Amino acid sequence: MYFIVVQLIAAIVLLLWAVRMVRTAVERAYAAELKRTLGRAERSRLGAAAVGVALAFALQSSTAVAALAASFAGGGLMSVATGLALMLGAYLGSAFVASVLSFDLSLLTAPLIIVGGVLFLRGSSRRTKQVGRLIMGIAFVLLSLEMVSQATAPWRDSDLLAAVVGYLRGDLWTSFAVAALITWASYSSVASVLVIITFGTTGLIPIEVAMAFLLGANLGGTLIAFGMTRGADIRPRRIAAAALVLRGGAALTCLLLIQLFQLHTLGLPGSVGQQASLMHILFNLGVLIIGLPLVSAVEALMTVLVKEAPAAGQSDIARLRQTALAIDPNGNIDASLASATRELLRMSEMVEVMLQPVMEIVRSGDKAAIRRVKDLEPEVDSANRAIKLFLTRLDWERMDANQSRRASDLNTFAIGLEQAGDIVTRQLLRVADQKSERRITFSHQGWQELTDLHARVLANMQLALNVLVSEDAESARQLVAEKDEVGLMERRSMDKHFARLRAGDPNSFETSELHLETMHALRRINSLLTGIAYSILSEQGELLPTKLVADKA
Repeated sequence: MYFIVVQLIAAIVLLLWAVRMVRTAVERAYAAELKRTLGRAERSRLGAAAVGVALAFALQSSTAVAALAASFAGGGLMSVATGLALMLGAYLGSAFVASVLSFDLSLLTAPLIIVGGVLFLRGSSRRTKQVGRLIMGIAFVLLSLEMVSQATAPWRDSDLLAAVVGYLRGDLWTSFAVAALITWASYSSVASVLVIITFGTTGLIPIEVAMAFLLGANLGGTLIAFGMTRGADIRPRRIAAAALVLRGGAALTCLLLIQLFQLHTLGLPGSVGQQASLMHILFNLGVLIIGLPLVSAVEALMTVLVKEAPAAGQSDIARLRQTALAIDPNGNIDASLASATRELLRMSEMVEVMLQPVMEIVRSGDKAAIRRVKDLEPEVDSANRAIKLFLTRLDWERMDANQSRRASDLNTFAIGLEQAGDIVTRQLLRVADQKSERRITFSHQGWQELTDLHARVLANMQLALNVLVSEDAESARQLVAEKDEVGLMERRSMDKHFARLRAGDPNSFETSELHLETMHALRRINSLLTGIAYSILSEQGELLPTKLVADKA
Protein backbone atom coordinates (compact mmCIF):
# COMPACT_ATOMS: atom_id res chain seq x y z
CA MET A 1 0.00 0.00 0.00
CA TYR A 2 2.86 2.40 0.87
CA PHE A 3 4.48 1.86 -2.53
CA ILE A 4 1.16 2.40 -4.33
CA VAL A 5 0.53 5.69 -2.52
CA VAL A 6 4.05 6.93 -3.23
CA GLN A 7 3.73 6.01 -6.92
CA LEU A 8 0.39 7.82 -7.19
CA ILE A 9 1.76 10.96 -5.51
CA ALA A 10 4.82 10.84 -7.79
CA ALA A 11 2.58 10.54 -10.83
CA ILE A 12 0.47 13.53 -9.78
CA VAL A 13 3.58 15.63 -9.03
CA LEU A 14 4.99 14.73 -12.46
CA LEU A 15 1.67 15.72 -14.04
CA LEU A 16 1.69 19.11 -12.28
CA TRP A 17 5.30 19.72 -13.31
CA ALA A 18 4.67 18.63 -16.91
CA VAL A 19 1.66 20.94 -17.30
CA ARG A 20 3.74 23.82 -15.94
CA MET A 21 6.61 22.84 -18.26
CA VAL A 22 4.37 23.11 -21.31
CA ARG A 23 2.99 26.48 -20.20
CA THR A 24 6.38 28.06 -19.47
CA ALA A 25 7.78 26.77 -22.78
CA VAL A 26 4.98 28.44 -24.74
CA GLU A 27 5.32 31.66 -22.72
CA ARG A 28 9.08 31.82 -23.32
CA ALA A 29 8.94 30.92 -27.00
CA TYR A 30 5.91 32.95 -28.03
CA ALA A 31 5.55 35.73 -25.45
CA ALA A 32 5.27 38.51 -28.02
CA GLU A 33 2.75 36.60 -30.14
CA LEU A 34 0.63 35.78 -27.08
CA LYS A 35 0.46 39.41 -26.03
CA ARG A 36 -0.39 40.57 -29.55
CA THR A 37 -3.17 37.99 -29.69
CA LEU A 38 -4.45 39.12 -26.32
CA GLY A 39 -4.40 42.71 -27.51
CA ARG A 40 -7.03 41.83 -30.14
CA ALA A 41 -9.53 40.63 -27.52
CA GLU A 42 -11.06 44.09 -27.05
CA ARG A 43 -12.67 44.09 -30.52
CA SER A 44 -15.78 42.12 -29.50
CA ARG A 45 -17.08 39.91 -26.68
CA LEU A 46 -17.32 36.86 -28.95
CA GLY A 47 -13.85 37.58 -30.30
CA ALA A 48 -12.51 37.85 -26.74
CA ALA A 49 -13.99 34.43 -25.92
CA ALA A 50 -12.38 32.97 -29.07
CA VAL A 51 -9.02 34.45 -28.07
CA GLY A 52 -9.46 32.90 -24.62
CA VAL A 53 -10.07 29.46 -26.15
CA ALA A 54 -7.00 29.81 -28.38
CA LEU A 55 -4.72 31.00 -25.57
CA ALA A 56 -5.87 28.21 -23.25
CA PHE A 57 -5.09 25.70 -26.00
CA ALA A 58 -1.63 27.20 -26.48
CA LEU A 59 -0.78 27.53 -22.79
CA GLN A 60 -2.76 24.46 -21.62
CA SER A 61 -3.81 26.53 -18.62
CA SER A 62 -6.68 28.89 -17.93
CA THR A 63 -4.64 30.18 -14.97
CA ALA A 64 -1.90 31.40 -17.33
CA VAL A 65 -4.54 33.16 -19.44
CA ALA A 66 -5.89 34.76 -16.26
CA ALA A 67 -2.40 36.06 -15.45
CA LEU A 68 -2.05 37.59 -18.92
CA ALA A 69 -5.52 39.11 -18.73
CA ALA A 70 -4.74 40.56 -15.29
CA SER A 71 -1.61 42.18 -16.69
CA PHE A 72 -3.53 43.78 -19.57
CA ALA A 73 -6.47 44.84 -17.43
CA GLY A 74 -4.18 46.29 -14.77
CA GLY A 75 -2.63 48.52 -17.42
CA GLY A 76 -6.00 49.73 -18.66
CA LEU A 77 -5.74 47.77 -21.92
CA MET A 78 -8.79 45.61 -21.23
CA SER A 79 -12.21 46.27 -19.76
CA VAL A 80 -13.78 44.06 -17.11
CA ALA A 81 -16.44 42.81 -19.55
CA THR A 82 -13.83 41.86 -22.16
CA GLY A 83 -11.63 40.22 -19.53
CA LEU A 84 -14.56 38.18 -18.28
CA ALA A 85 -15.46 37.05 -21.82
CA LEU A 86 -11.80 36.10 -22.33
CA MET A 87 -11.78 34.05 -19.12
CA LEU A 88 -14.99 32.21 -20.00
CA GLY A 89 -13.42 31.27 -23.33
CA ALA A 90 -10.21 30.19 -21.57
CA TYR A 91 -12.15 27.86 -19.27
CA LEU A 92 -13.73 26.18 -22.31
CA GLY A 93 -10.34 25.96 -24.00
CA SER A 94 -8.76 24.28 -20.96
CA ALA A 95 -11.68 21.80 -20.90
CA PHE A 96 -10.88 20.83 -24.52
CA VAL A 97 -7.19 20.49 -23.62
CA ALA A 98 -7.99 18.13 -20.74
CA SER A 99 -10.27 16.10 -22.98
CA VAL A 100 -7.63 15.67 -25.70
CA LEU A 101 -4.90 14.72 -23.22
CA SER A 102 -7.16 12.19 -21.53
CA PHE A 103 -7.24 9.97 -24.65
CA ASP A 104 -4.99 6.93 -24.67
CA LEU A 105 -1.99 8.42 -26.45
CA SER A 106 0.62 6.25 -24.72
CA LEU A 107 2.11 5.14 -28.06
CA LEU A 108 3.19 8.75 -28.66
CA THR A 109 5.09 9.11 -25.37
CA ALA A 110 8.45 7.69 -26.50
CA PRO A 111 8.54 9.46 -29.90
CA LEU A 112 7.62 12.77 -28.26
CA ILE A 113 10.40 12.38 -25.69
CA ILE A 114 12.92 11.66 -28.45
CA VAL A 115 11.85 14.56 -30.67
CA GLY A 116 11.55 16.99 -27.77
CA GLY A 117 14.90 15.96 -26.31
CA VAL A 118 16.72 16.35 -29.63
CA LEU A 119 15.21 19.80 -30.21
CA PHE A 120 16.03 20.95 -26.69
CA LEU A 121 19.58 19.56 -26.57
CA ARG A 122 20.57 20.29 -30.17
CA GLY A 123 18.49 23.34 -30.99
CA SER A 124 20.54 26.36 -32.01
CA SER A 125 17.97 29.03 -31.12
CA ARG A 126 16.13 29.81 -27.92
CA ARG A 127 12.75 29.26 -29.57
CA THR A 128 13.75 25.83 -30.91
CA LYS A 129 14.85 24.77 -27.45
CA GLN A 130 11.56 25.94 -25.96
CA VAL A 131 9.60 24.03 -28.63
CA GLY A 132 11.57 20.94 -27.59
CA ARG A 133 10.69 21.68 -23.97
CA LEU A 134 7.02 21.99 -24.99
CA ILE A 135 7.02 18.60 -26.76
CA MET A 136 8.74 16.89 -23.84
CA GLY A 137 6.23 18.47 -21.46
CA ILE A 138 3.35 16.91 -23.43
CA ALA A 139 5.17 13.56 -23.36
CA PHE A 140 5.55 13.80 -19.59
CA VAL A 141 1.84 14.58 -19.24
CA LEU A 142 1.04 11.35 -21.09
CA LEU A 143 3.63 9.43 -19.05
CA SER A 144 2.23 10.74 -15.75
CA LEU A 145 -1.30 9.66 -16.74
CA GLU A 146 0.02 6.15 -17.46
CA MET A 147 1.61 6.16 -13.99
CA VAL A 148 -1.69 7.24 -12.40
CA SER A 149 -3.48 4.36 -14.15
CA GLN A 150 -0.83 1.85 -13.09
CA ALA A 151 -0.73 3.10 -9.50
CA THR A 152 -4.49 2.85 -9.05
CA ALA A 153 -4.83 -0.61 -10.68
CA PRO A 154 -4.42 -2.54 -7.38
CA TRP A 155 -7.10 -0.39 -5.73
CA ARG A 156 -9.91 -1.32 -8.07
CA ASP A 157 -11.02 -4.33 -6.02
CA SER A 158 -10.10 -2.84 -2.64
CA ASP A 159 -12.68 -2.95 0.17
CA LEU A 160 -11.31 0.33 1.53
CA LEU A 161 -11.83 2.06 -1.81
CA ALA A 162 -15.35 0.66 -2.03
CA ALA A 163 -16.12 2.09 1.41
CA VAL A 164 -14.71 5.53 0.50
CA VAL A 165 -16.58 5.63 -2.80
CA GLY A 166 -19.74 4.56 -1.04
CA TYR A 167 -19.41 7.45 1.39
CA LEU A 168 -18.69 9.96 -1.39
CA ARG A 169 -21.73 8.73 -3.31
CA GLY A 170 -23.88 9.66 -0.37
CA ASP A 171 -22.17 13.00 0.25
CA LEU A 172 -21.44 14.71 -3.06
CA TRP A 173 -20.86 18.04 -1.33
CA THR A 174 -17.78 16.60 0.39
CA SER A 175 -16.49 15.36 -2.97
CA PHE A 176 -17.14 18.81 -4.41
CA ALA A 177 -15.31 20.61 -1.57
CA VAL A 178 -12.31 18.25 -1.58
CA ALA A 179 -11.83 18.62 -5.35
CA ALA A 180 -12.11 22.42 -5.11
CA LEU A 181 -9.51 22.54 -2.33
CA ILE A 182 -7.06 20.21 -4.07
CA THR A 183 -7.37 22.11 -7.36
CA TRP A 184 -6.81 25.44 -5.64
CA ALA A 185 -3.80 24.08 -3.75
CA SER A 186 -2.24 22.43 -6.83
CA TYR A 187 -2.64 25.64 -8.89
CA SER A 188 -3.68 23.64 -11.96
CA SER A 189 -7.25 22.82 -12.90
CA VAL A 190 -6.12 20.93 -16.02
CA ALA A 191 -4.03 18.55 -13.93
CA SER A 192 -6.88 17.99 -11.46
CA VAL A 193 -9.38 17.29 -14.24
CA LEU A 194 -6.99 14.84 -15.93
CA VAL A 195 -6.60 12.90 -12.68
CA ILE A 196 -10.39 12.82 -12.21
CA ILE A 197 -10.97 11.59 -15.77
CA THR A 198 -8.28 8.95 -15.31
CA PHE A 199 -9.91 7.79 -12.08
CA GLY A 200 -13.17 7.45 -14.00
CA THR A 201 -11.55 5.63 -16.92
CA THR A 202 -9.93 3.07 -14.60
CA GLY A 203 -13.21 2.45 -12.80
CA LEU A 204 -12.20 3.90 -9.42
CA ILE A 205 -15.15 6.28 -9.14
CA PRO A 206 -18.74 6.25 -10.44
CA ILE A 207 -20.11 9.02 -12.66
CA GLU A 208 -21.92 10.94 -9.87
CA VAL A 209 -18.70 11.22 -7.84
CA ALA A 210 -16.77 12.16 -10.98
CA MET A 211 -19.32 14.91 -11.69
CA ALA A 212 -19.03 16.28 -8.15
CA PHE A 213 -15.22 16.19 -8.40
CA LEU A 214 -15.28 17.98 -11.77
CA LEU A 215 -17.63 20.70 -10.56
CA GLY A 216 -15.40 21.19 -7.53
CA ALA A 217 -12.33 21.38 -9.78
CA ASN A 218 -14.06 24.08 -11.83
CA LEU A 219 -14.72 26.09 -8.68
CA GLY A 220 -11.13 25.54 -7.51
CA GLY A 221 -9.75 26.70 -10.86
CA THR A 222 -11.75 29.92 -10.55
CA LEU A 223 -10.51 30.41 -6.98
CA ILE A 224 -6.92 30.27 -8.29
CA ALA A 225 -7.46 33.39 -10.43
CA PHE A 226 -9.37 35.08 -7.61
CA GLY A 227 -6.52 34.56 -5.16
CA MET A 228 -3.88 35.48 -7.74
CA THR A 229 -5.40 38.97 -8.24
CA ARG A 230 -6.12 39.70 -4.57
CA GLY A 231 -3.50 42.45 -4.29
CA ALA A 232 -3.74 43.62 -7.91
CA ASP A 233 -5.32 46.65 -9.54
CA ILE A 234 -9.11 47.06 -9.40
CA ARG A 235 -9.83 45.76 -12.94
CA PRO A 236 -8.09 42.36 -12.55
CA ARG A 237 -9.83 41.90 -9.19
CA ARG A 238 -13.21 42.62 -10.74
CA ILE A 239 -12.55 40.19 -13.61
CA ALA A 240 -11.57 37.42 -11.19
CA ALA A 241 -14.55 38.14 -8.92
CA ALA A 242 -16.91 38.16 -11.91
CA ALA A 243 -15.54 34.80 -13.11
CA LEU A 244 -16.00 33.40 -9.62
CA VAL A 245 -19.62 34.58 -9.55
CA LEU A 246 -20.46 33.08 -12.96
CA ARG A 247 -18.45 29.85 -13.03
CA GLY A 248 -18.48 29.18 -9.30
CA GLY A 249 -22.19 29.91 -9.10
CA ALA A 250 -22.81 27.62 -12.07
CA ALA A 251 -20.82 24.80 -10.41
CA LEU A 252 -22.84 25.09 -7.19
CA THR A 253 -26.10 25.23 -9.13
CA CYS A 254 -25.23 22.14 -11.20
CA LEU A 255 -24.30 20.13 -8.12
CA LEU A 256 -27.60 21.07 -6.52
CA LEU A 257 -29.48 20.01 -9.67
CA ILE A 258 -27.62 16.69 -9.77
CA GLN A 259 -28.74 15.93 -6.22
CA LEU A 260 -32.32 17.11 -6.67
CA PHE A 261 -33.07 15.57 -10.06
CA GLN A 262 -30.46 12.77 -10.26
CA LEU A 263 -29.17 14.16 -13.56
CA HIS A 264 -26.32 11.65 -13.64
CA THR A 265 -28.85 8.88 -14.29
CA LEU A 266 -29.79 10.42 -17.65
CA GLY A 267 -26.67 8.86 -19.08
CA LEU A 268 -23.90 10.08 -21.41
CA PRO A 269 -22.18 7.94 -24.04
CA GLY A 270 -18.97 6.05 -23.28
CA SER A 271 -17.12 5.01 -20.14
CA VAL A 272 -17.15 6.98 -16.88
CA GLY A 273 -13.95 8.76 -17.94
CA GLN A 274 -15.41 9.71 -21.33
CA GLN A 275 -18.65 10.82 -19.68
CA ALA A 276 -16.70 12.96 -17.21
CA SER A 277 -14.68 14.52 -20.05
CA LEU A 278 -17.82 15.32 -22.05
CA MET A 279 -19.59 16.68 -18.97
CA HIS A 280 -16.61 18.97 -18.27
CA ILE A 281 -16.77 20.39 -21.81
CA LEU A 282 -20.56 20.79 -21.72
CA PHE A 283 -20.43 22.56 -18.36
CA ASN A 284 -17.90 25.16 -19.52
CA LEU A 285 -19.66 25.56 -22.88
CA GLY A 286 -22.90 26.21 -21.00
CA VAL A 287 -21.22 28.76 -18.73
CA LEU A 288 -19.86 30.52 -21.83
CA ILE A 289 -23.20 30.55 -23.68
CA ILE A 290 -25.14 31.78 -20.64
CA GLY A 291 -22.46 34.11 -19.33
CA LEU A 292 -21.41 35.88 -22.53
CA PRO A 293 -24.61 37.96 -22.85
CA LEU A 294 -24.36 38.83 -19.15
CA VAL A 295 -20.80 40.17 -19.06
CA SER A 296 -21.81 43.85 -19.14
CA ALA A 297 -24.39 43.33 -16.36
CA VAL A 298 -21.84 41.42 -14.27
CA GLU A 299 -19.30 44.19 -14.87
CA ALA A 300 -21.78 46.72 -13.47
CA LEU A 301 -22.38 44.46 -10.46
CA MET A 302 -18.66 44.09 -9.80
CA THR A 303 -18.26 47.89 -9.98
CA VAL A 304 -20.63 48.08 -7.01
CA LEU A 305 -19.29 45.11 -5.05
CA VAL A 306 -15.51 45.36 -5.62
CA LYS A 307 -14.26 48.78 -4.52
CA GLU A 308 -11.03 50.56 -5.35
CA ALA A 309 -8.37 50.10 -2.68
CA PRO A 310 -6.98 53.31 -1.18
CA ALA A 311 -3.92 54.51 -3.08
CA ALA A 312 -0.56 54.30 -1.39
CA GLY A 313 0.62 57.62 -0.03
CA GLN A 314 3.89 59.28 -0.75
CA SER A 315 5.22 58.10 2.62
CA ASP A 316 4.48 54.46 1.65
CA ILE A 317 6.34 54.84 -1.66
CA ALA A 318 9.29 56.49 0.07
CA ARG A 319 9.36 53.71 2.67
CA LEU A 320 9.45 51.03 -0.03
CA ARG A 321 12.37 52.76 -1.72
CA GLN A 322 14.24 53.07 1.55
CA THR A 323 13.76 49.35 2.11
CA ALA A 324 15.12 48.48 -1.32
CA LEU A 325 18.21 50.69 -0.92
CA ALA A 326 18.69 50.20 2.80
CA ILE A 327 21.92 48.18 2.49
CA ASP A 328 25.12 50.01 3.35
CA PRO A 329 26.75 50.77 -0.03
CA ASN A 330 30.18 50.39 1.58
CA GLY A 331 29.38 46.84 2.72
CA ASN A 332 29.10 43.74 0.57
CA ILE A 333 29.29 44.81 -3.10
CA ASP A 334 27.14 41.98 -4.47
CA ALA A 335 24.44 42.65 -1.87
CA SER A 336 24.49 46.34 -2.78
CA LEU A 337 24.15 45.57 -6.49
CA ALA A 338 21.27 43.19 -5.75
CA SER A 339 19.58 45.95 -3.76
CA ALA A 340 19.98 48.39 -6.65
CA THR A 341 18.57 45.76 -9.05
CA ARG A 342 15.53 45.37 -6.83
CA GLU A 343 14.89 49.10 -6.87
CA LEU A 344 15.42 49.15 -10.62
CA LEU A 345 12.75 46.47 -11.02
CA ARG A 346 10.36 48.60 -8.96
CA MET A 347 11.15 51.54 -11.20
CA SER A 348 10.53 49.42 -14.29
CA GLU A 349 7.12 48.39 -12.95
CA MET A 350 6.16 52.06 -12.71
CA VAL A 351 7.28 52.66 -16.31
CA GLU A 352 5.31 49.61 -17.42
CA VAL A 353 2.21 50.95 -15.65
CA MET A 354 2.71 54.18 -17.60
CA LEU A 355 3.25 52.44 -20.94
CA GLN A 356 0.58 49.72 -20.79
CA PRO A 357 -2.56 51.92 -21.01
CA VAL A 358 -1.14 54.48 -23.41
CA MET A 359 -2.87 53.16 -26.56
CA GLU A 360 -6.22 53.00 -24.79
CA ILE A 361 -5.60 56.59 -23.63
CA VAL A 362 -4.80 57.64 -27.21
CA ARG A 363 -8.02 55.99 -28.36
CA SER A 364 -10.28 57.43 -25.66
CA GLY A 365 -8.53 60.67 -24.66
CA ASP A 366 -9.41 59.86 -21.01
CA LYS A 367 -8.25 62.91 -19.03
CA ALA A 368 -8.29 61.06 -15.69
CA ALA A 369 -6.09 58.30 -17.13
CA ILE A 370 -3.71 60.92 -18.54
CA ARG A 371 -3.39 62.49 -15.09
CA ARG A 372 -2.72 59.11 -13.48
CA VAL A 373 0.12 58.40 -15.89
CA LYS A 374 1.59 61.88 -15.49
CA ASP A 375 1.50 61.52 -11.71
CA LEU A 376 3.91 58.60 -11.98
CA GLU A 377 6.60 60.54 -13.84
CA PRO A 378 7.99 62.31 -10.73
CA GLU A 379 8.24 58.94 -9.00
CA VAL A 380 10.18 57.48 -11.92
CA ASP A 381 12.52 60.48 -11.93
CA SER A 382 12.98 60.17 -8.16
CA ALA A 383 13.78 56.47 -8.42
CA ASN A 384 16.35 57.17 -11.14
CA ARG A 385 18.05 59.76 -8.94
CA ALA A 386 18.04 57.42 -5.94
CA ILE A 387 19.59 54.58 -7.93
CA LYS A 388 22.30 56.78 -9.44
CA LEU A 389 23.15 58.25 -6.03
CA PHE A 390 23.30 54.80 -4.46
CA LEU A 391 25.57 53.45 -7.20
CA THR A 392 27.94 56.43 -7.04
CA ARG A 393 28.35 55.84 -3.30
CA LEU A 394 29.64 52.30 -3.85
CA ASP A 395 33.34 51.64 -3.27
CA TRP A 396 34.35 51.25 -6.90
CA GLU A 397 37.98 50.62 -5.92
CA ARG A 398 36.96 47.30 -4.33
CA MET A 399 34.95 46.13 -7.34
CA ASP A 400 36.20 43.52 -9.76
CA ALA A 401 35.59 43.90 -13.51
CA ASN A 402 32.24 42.07 -13.48
CA GLN A 403 30.93 44.12 -10.57
CA SER A 404 31.97 47.38 -12.23
CA ARG A 405 30.26 46.36 -15.45
CA ARG A 406 27.12 45.37 -13.57
CA ALA A 407 26.98 48.70 -11.73
CA SER A 408 27.41 50.58 -15.02
CA ASP A 409 24.69 48.48 -16.64
CA LEU A 410 22.27 49.21 -13.81
CA ASN A 411 22.97 52.93 -14.06
CA THR A 412 22.51 52.92 -17.86
CA PHE A 413 19.28 50.97 -17.65
CA ALA A 414 17.92 53.33 -14.99
CA ILE A 415 18.63 56.29 -17.27
CA GLY A 416 16.94 54.47 -20.15
CA LEU A 417 13.84 53.78 -18.07
CA GLU A 418 13.64 57.41 -17.00
CA GLN A 419 13.88 58.53 -20.63
CA ALA A 420 11.20 55.97 -21.61
CA GLY A 421 8.90 57.48 -18.99
CA ASP A 422 9.58 60.94 -20.41
CA ILE A 423 8.68 59.73 -23.92
CA VAL A 424 5.37 58.35 -22.63
CA THR A 425 4.36 61.58 -20.91
CA ARG A 426 5.82 64.14 -23.31
CA GLN A 427 5.15 62.47 -26.65
CA LEU A 428 2.53 59.74 -26.44
CA LEU A 429 0.24 61.59 -24.03
CA ARG A 430 0.61 64.69 -26.22
CA VAL A 431 -0.59 62.57 -29.15
CA ALA A 432 -3.61 61.60 -27.05
CA ASP A 433 -4.35 65.24 -26.22
CA GLN A 434 -4.04 66.38 -29.83
CA LYS A 435 -6.17 63.54 -31.17
CA SER A 436 -8.88 64.35 -28.63
CA GLU A 437 -8.79 68.10 -29.25
CA ARG A 438 -8.89 67.74 -33.04
CA ARG A 439 -11.57 65.00 -32.87
CA ILE A 440 -9.82 62.84 -35.43
CA THR A 441 -9.57 59.06 -35.82
CA PHE A 442 -6.79 56.80 -37.07
CA SER A 443 -7.57 54.59 -40.05
CA HIS A 444 -8.41 51.00 -39.11
CA GLN A 445 -5.21 49.66 -40.66
CA GLY A 446 -3.06 52.39 -39.14
CA TRP A 447 -4.50 51.84 -35.68
CA GLN A 448 -3.87 48.09 -35.95
CA GLU A 449 -0.25 48.73 -36.90
CA LEU A 450 0.22 51.01 -33.88
CA THR A 451 -1.40 48.61 -31.41
CA ASP A 452 0.66 45.70 -32.75
CA LEU A 453 3.84 47.73 -32.32
CA HIS A 454 2.79 48.75 -28.80
CA ALA A 455 2.14 45.09 -27.84
CA ARG A 456 5.56 44.13 -29.22
CA VAL A 457 7.29 46.83 -27.17
CA LEU A 458 5.48 45.72 -24.02
CA ALA A 459 6.58 42.12 -24.60
CA ASN A 460 10.16 43.29 -25.18
CA MET A 461 10.05 45.20 -21.91
CA GLN A 462 9.41 41.93 -20.07
CA LEU A 463 12.24 40.28 -21.99
CA ALA A 464 14.56 43.19 -21.14
CA LEU A 465 13.79 42.77 -17.43
CA ASN A 466 14.55 39.06 -17.70
CA VAL A 467 17.89 39.91 -19.31
CA LEU A 468 18.57 42.47 -16.58
CA VAL A 469 18.09 39.90 -13.82
CA SER A 470 19.49 36.75 -15.46
CA GLU A 471 22.26 38.24 -17.69
CA ASP A 472 21.53 35.30 -20.01
CA ALA A 473 23.35 35.67 -23.35
CA GLU A 474 20.72 33.79 -25.36
CA SER A 475 17.95 36.04 -24.03
CA ALA A 476 20.14 39.06 -24.78
CA ARG A 477 20.54 37.89 -28.39
CA GLN A 478 16.76 37.51 -28.66
CA LEU A 479 16.32 41.03 -27.30
CA VAL A 480 18.67 42.47 -29.93
CA ALA A 481 16.81 40.51 -32.61
CA GLU A 482 13.54 41.96 -31.30
CA LYS A 483 14.99 45.46 -31.62
CA ASP A 484 15.69 44.79 -35.30
CA GLU A 485 12.16 43.40 -35.72
CA VAL A 486 10.63 46.52 -34.19
CA GLY A 487 12.65 48.62 -36.61
CA LEU A 488 11.27 46.55 -39.49
CA MET A 489 7.73 46.95 -38.15
CA GLU A 490 8.21 50.72 -38.04
CA ARG A 491 9.48 50.84 -41.62
CA ARG A 492 6.69 48.59 -42.91
CA SER A 493 4.10 50.70 -41.13
CA MET A 494 5.55 53.88 -42.64
CA ASP A 495 5.42 52.34 -46.11
CA LYS A 496 1.79 51.30 -45.62
CA HIS A 497 0.95 54.70 -44.16
CA PHE A 498 2.36 56.53 -47.18
CA ALA A 499 0.52 54.10 -49.47
CA ARG A 500 -2.72 55.06 -47.73
CA LEU A 501 -1.86 58.73 -48.19
CA ARG A 502 -1.30 58.18 -51.90
CA ALA A 503 -4.63 56.37 -52.08
CA GLY A 504 -6.35 59.43 -50.55
CA ASP A 505 -7.44 57.91 -47.22
CA PRO A 506 -8.88 60.93 -45.31
CA ASN A 507 -8.19 59.46 -41.86
CA SER A 508 -4.57 58.88 -42.76
CA PHE A 509 -4.24 62.51 -43.95
CA GLU A 510 -5.69 63.86 -40.71
CA THR A 511 -3.62 61.66 -38.41
CA SER A 512 -0.41 61.43 -40.44
CA GLU A 513 1.74 63.47 -38.04
CA LEU A 514 0.35 61.69 -34.98
CA HIS A 515 0.79 58.26 -36.57
CA LEU A 516 4.45 58.88 -37.37
CA GLU A 517 5.14 60.43 -33.97
CA THR A 518 3.56 57.46 -32.16
CA MET A 519 5.59 54.96 -34.18
CA HIS A 520 8.81 56.86 -33.55
CA ALA A 521 8.10 57.15 -29.82
CA LEU A 522 7.38 53.45 -29.43
CA ARG A 523 10.46 52.47 -31.42
CA ARG A 524 12.58 54.84 -29.30
CA ILE A 525 11.23 53.32 -26.07
CA ASN A 526 12.05 49.87 -27.40
CA SER A 527 15.61 50.93 -28.20
CA LEU A 528 16.09 52.27 -24.67
CA LEU A 529 14.79 49.05 -23.15
CA THR A 530 16.98 46.78 -25.29
CA GLY A 531 20.18 48.65 -24.45
CA ILE A 532 20.88 46.26 -21.54
CA ALA A 533 21.53 43.43 -24.01
CA TYR A 534 24.51 45.05 -25.73
CA SER A 535 26.70 45.21 -22.64
CA ILE A 536 26.12 41.52 -21.89
CA LEU A 537 26.82 40.43 -25.46
CA SER A 538 29.86 42.69 -25.70
CA GLU A 539 31.28 41.21 -22.52
CA GLN A 540 30.94 37.72 -24.01
CA GLY A 541 32.44 38.71 -27.36
CA GLU A 542 29.21 38.22 -29.29
CA LEU A 543 29.06 41.68 -30.91
CA LEU A 544 30.75 42.78 -34.12
CA PRO A 545 32.97 45.85 -33.68
CA THR A 546 31.16 47.71 -36.48
CA LYS A 547 28.39 47.33 -39.05
CA LEU A 548 30.37 49.35 -41.65
CA VAL A 549 31.81 47.61 -44.68
CA ALA A 550 35.60 47.43 -44.44
CA ASP A 551 37.58 50.05 -46.37
CA LYS A 552 38.12 48.66 -49.88
CA ALA A 553 41.04 50.93 -50.63
